[in-house]
Amino acid sequence: MTITDDFMAALSTAESSGDVSPLLELHAENVTLQNLTDKEWSGQDGAREFWEAYLGNFDDIQSEFTESHEAAGMGVMEWVATGHMKGGRELSYRGVSIIEIGDGKVQAFRTYYDSAAFVGPVETK
Repeated sequence: MTITDDFMAALSTAESSGDVSPLLELHAENVTLQNLTDKEWSGQDGAREFWEAYLGNFDDIQSEFTESHEAAGMGVMEWVATGHMKGGRELSYRGVSIIEIGDGKVQAFRTYYDSAAFVGPVETK
């Protein structure tokens, strides 16, 4: 198994259990994490904040990895996530996540996804 395989398994566990600890064990002490916002999270505390905030957006969420590849210190994962936002609205969105790997740990995590899926329907009068 690769670090990318371990990462996908740990994320699946976190999504089903709410426990981010197995996921955090894969992150290096000085890891950096980025999503579509301008913020960057760093270190183990930042990683915990990032993953707990991610899970906190949903009543339930499950990522299905459709493709993955790891080579030359980089893992790439394509995925589709389905579930329910807080409050119950159904959600399905797709994206790509990239991990940089060094010394057997995730050194950096970046994720790019369809942010339009998070915009609720517009109410008309």
